[in-house]
Amino acid sequence: MSSTTIDTAPAAVDPQLTIDTLRFATAGSVDDGKSTLVGRLLHDSKSVLTDQLEAVQRASASRGQEGPDLALLTDGLRAEREQGITIDVAYRYFATPRRRFILADTPGHVQYTRNMVTGASTAELTIILVDARNGVVEQTRRHAAVAALLRVPQVILAVNKMDLVDYDRAAFDRIVAEFAVLAEELGLSGVTPIPVSALRGDNVVDRSEHMDWYGGPALLEFLETVPVGAEATDAPARFPVQYVIRHGEVRYYAGQLVSGSLRVGDEVTVHPSGATSEITGIDVLGEDAAVAYAPQSLTLRLADQRDVSRGDMITAGADAPALTQDVTAAVCHLADRPLRVGDRVLVRHTTRTVKALVKDLGGAAELTANDLGRITLRTAEPLALDDYAVIRRTGAFILVDPADGSTLTAGMAELPA
Repeated sequence: MSSTTIDTAPAAVDPQLTIDTLRFATAGSVDDGKSTLVGRLLHDSKSVLTDQLEAVQRASASRGQEGPDLALLTDGLRAEREQGITIDVAYRYFATPRRRFILADTPGHVQYTRNMVTGASTAELTIILVDARNGVVEQTRRHAAVAALLRVPQVILAVNKMDLVDYDRAAFDRIVAEFAVLAEELGLSGVTPIPVSALRGDNVVDRSEHMDWYGGPALLEFLETVPVGAEATDAPARFPVQYVIRHGEVRYYAGQLVSGSLRVGDEVTVHPSGATSEITGIDVLGEDAAVAYAPQSLTLRLADQRDVSRGDMITAGADAPALTQDVTAAVCHLADRPLRVGDRVLVRHTTRTVKALVKDLGGAAELTANDLGRITLRTAEPLALDDYAVIRRTGAFILVDPADGSTLTAGMAELPA
């Protein structure tokens, strides 16, 4: 079998090459080996600086370990090192000659569900780790439920510690079959199972010689080749206005195109006003462009001097967002302060912030930290919403405490069919 071995450090990547970026998250139960897997991925892809590796080797030797404990590359907080667990989301940045990566290393404990939601909310792929000896456990089910809730497009089921079950194919197949049932129940699509041993490096960067029965890619090989950005570019055009630039009598509208594409000459609609106009110019990175694609940041010029301000949404085509003041959504409560019916909150949706009232919590008396639930809101002003299942960026919002500005809840809008 062929193998994929990365022999160059990130600094050796040619800066002139146009390579894309994959944002992905990891999740796993306690002692499933997630930190070791991430450490192995960084180590074997030559993404660890020499002084970092030397520090890990010294720390491992002081503990009486023969080789470097690669988990120490990721569990950076002192409390994490002392407890042997991952507490907060840690973002790792690395690259290979084929792709750049932003890795959100998220906690596995149930009390840190909100941290996983934070890390996976912008991910295009999630790695759910399972111990080959234990199979699918309660936390696996919770991690899969969060991935389904967040509509993460791709999921890798990494069956770890295959060396501890003698690389047994039957053990791997049992876990894959059990997870497939769970995925179907949750509506979780795009699942790719990969058998690995993070400790020994099997199928992490290089394909394993111990599992010749497995014909699929190694973990890094899959990460390097999985399609990126299709969700954003294939969706209808959505351009939340971040700020307005006035130059003499001309106005320019700046922001990030969060989905779809815009072209000079496109007929556009401004929400919530409903005003229409035509794009007469697009500026990307200081250069005129005929077309722009998500997720580019850009400046638009329109044919008419419309009253457009921060928080407005510019769209193109007939597939417009829903303009509504009644919002139903799946949510994860993030704050220690409970959320209750009757609470007055702020809704931050893209670049727009409006006042709102919590009307219903799906029958629950309150939501506390890490709770998953459903919510109904009544907003003071209309929001241009998409169903989260269709466009994640314009279907997502957060609830904010109007008193102190703290984040309360993450929401994923559910629109009527």
